[in-house]
Amino acid sequence: MTFSPALPRQFALDLSHARQAKLDNFLATGNTDLLNQLHAVKTSWLGNKIGANNPLNQRWIYWWGESGSGCTHLLKAMQSEAIELSLNTLFLEAQNPSHWIQAEENLTKWYEQTQANVICIDDIEQLDERQQASLFRILNLIQASQASFILMCGKTAPANLKLREDLRTRIAWGLVYQLHTLSDQDKMAALKQAAQDRGLVLSAEILEWLLKRFFRDMPSLMGLLDALDAYSLETKRAITLPLVRELLQAPGKSAS
Repeated sequence: MTFSPALPRQFALDLSHARQAKLDNFLATGNTDLLNQLHAVKTSWLGNKIGANNPLNQRWIYWWGESGSGCTHLLKAMQSEAIELSLNTLFLEAQNPSHWIQAEENLTKWYEQTQANVICIDDIEQLDERQQASLFRILNLIQASQASFILMCGKTAPANLKLREDLRTRIAWGLVYQLHTLSDQDKMAALKQAAQDRGLVLSAEILEWLLKRFFRDMPSLMGLLDALDAYSLETKRAITLPLVRELLQAPGKSAS
């Protein structure tokens, strides 16, 4: 059974300080179509000018997948890419209702601009009735605009979202992608490669143990790799299973 490891060192396992989400550090296994599409969108932003004939389905994208599939990573990566290009951008989620008012106000101002504007919406299935109504108005504004982009993600396909029916239909107007989670073998291969990039060696025993005993999502696993790297340097010891257990204050008994 998976346990919740104690985290003895804040510097080592403060996952809130995980590396910045970027398109280039997303593991694309099984999701190359979406990643290629997002790279194409980023390329369209590079000139900071968007033509009036930019098709709606290139500016209106929804992707969905279960927890740990990387939905939020890609959304934050696109926001980061937009910010680096000095584009107008807003990140919306259910927990910050005031941002929705700001989004509608800004989209009205951005209406005739040729510079790209980017709206990112996370966990779309969590929106309350007011936010759903706001999103419907935002989608209408984006449809009528020349250069506004909306990137949305959720946990299920548009038809299965527990939202008002007209909104579910409208969300599906653009491109829709399902994100597939990595298999355990893919995760182990990714961790092994990331370790090698740092000059570290993770044995198959460690990799298998981590997938059984630690959080299974890739951001947490990559955060743990950073922690192991730092702890190994601090203690001047190679990364072994005992060292991993020591860092996590895990039980001494090996995973069965």
